[in-house]
Amino acid sequence: MKLLRTIRLDISDTFVFERAAEPGEWAVSGVFMFAQGDIATSQGKARAAFRAGFLGVESFGRSSLAQVVGVSAQDRRDVVEMLAAQLVVHCGAPDLATALPAAEEEICFVESLCDHPEGVLIAISRTRDDAGIREAFRTLRPRDGADGHRPFQFVEVIGDDSTLDEHLDLAPLRQGEQK
Repeated sequence: MKLLRTIRLDISDTFVFERAAEPGEWAVSGVFMFAQGDIATSQGKARAAFRAGFLGVESFGRSSLAQVVGVSAQDRRDVVEMLAAQLVVHCGAPDLATALPAAEEEICFVESLCDHPEGVLIAISRTRDDAGIREAFRTLRPRDGADGHRPFQFVEVIGDDSTLDEHLDLAPLRQGEQK
């Protein structure tokens, strides 16, 4: 059995999303969180969560990536129960008995995404059109011979790099500013 856990390769989730999921949380698509909202008018962090955020079950925070992990039957039951409890707290489910089938369905969907070897990263992309919300998932695998996942690979520039004049200031993004 396999499920998804959130993973953080760098700090970007902490300023891209209103609430970032902690690394290692159980993860679900969480598209149900957007069923009632007006996505067309959302902006900033809310829009980022819609477009590319998995939902961390424990915190209800967002993560850009999730990792396929092996789980026991007990782990799976625990995740279903935890998600059901969160549906009562955050989504207005009247009680656990009502929330459990919805949580089970969401976990079944997550399992369908995990038809990959353990350790593979999954990214999500959402759009909305006249037919509704569409989700697309892609896998990110380390190159053959790579030692785990690294967010960046630095390449040595050979030759004259004095013409490069690029500067990216990430600090305003962290503070919610836009440039």
